[in-house]
Amino acid sequence: MNVALFVTCLNDALFPRSGQAAVTLLRRLGVDVDFPSAQSCCGQMHWNTGYRSETVRLARHFVDVFADYEAIVIPSASCGGMPAEAYATAAEAAGDMGLVRAVRELVPRVHELTTYLTDVLGAEDVGAYFPHRVTYHPTCHSLRAAPVGQRPYRLLRAVAGIDFAELPAQQECCGFGGTFSVKNAAVSGAMCADKARHVVETGASVLAAVDNSCLMNIGGRLDRDGHPVRTMHLVEILARTWEDGPMPGLPLAASAVAR
Repeated sequence: MNVALFVTCLNDALFPRSGQAAVTLLRRLGVDVDFPSAQSCCGQMHWNTGYRSETVRLARHFVDVFADYEAIVIPSASCGGMPAEAYATAAEAAGDMGLVRAVRELVPRVHELTTYLTDVLGAEDVGAYFPHRVTYHPTCHSLRAAPVGQRPYRLLRAVAGIDFAELPAQQECCGFGGTFSVKNAAVSGAMCADKARHVVETGASVLAAVDNSCLMNIGGRLDRDGHPVRTMHLVEILARTWEDGPMPGLPLAASAVAR
């Protein structure tokens, strides 16, 4: 299968290890993954703030870059939901019916990473090893715009050595919401404080999610409050194996210490 990685501009600029981990994991699972260097932003910030013509241009660029691939894998439910959520609507509003048709043809080939792993590759145990206590935050987009359901949980629970802890009030928003955190800083801050408190309650040394944008928000709050919880994209956990050993700087899970 001819597969492309759409790494997202946030990951490319701020969290390159997530993109590298995605490539490592996919190749380990036998996927010949390509990285088209012409890729750009998905347009979510433009769409959410009313810049619809700019969204159309980015949608057209996305289609042009990825049209020839059989699958497009995205390590983000937030950006991964954009093609299905907004592209056809934006193109239709602009009167570009050719783009509408192209988007509708492409969208079934666009996959959020955990959906691709479980539904396309049929993998849940991906050979990962991570002997640390981990909790998981289901981001708003992973619950709604690009719903991934229980897939991340199934993948995490199959990781060898992991001590998985359920996050209290897990479906509550972290308060990021892209531009929401800028426009409504006080409300966003209060929401993030609640989320950080729940993370600490789990006793986890790692908070995982499928969106680095939300992890950036929660991680900033945890750091400011003096809590040494590391944030990691789920794929960075799944990419680690027995050969890698424990993650440097993290306490071992109680089950791993007992051995």
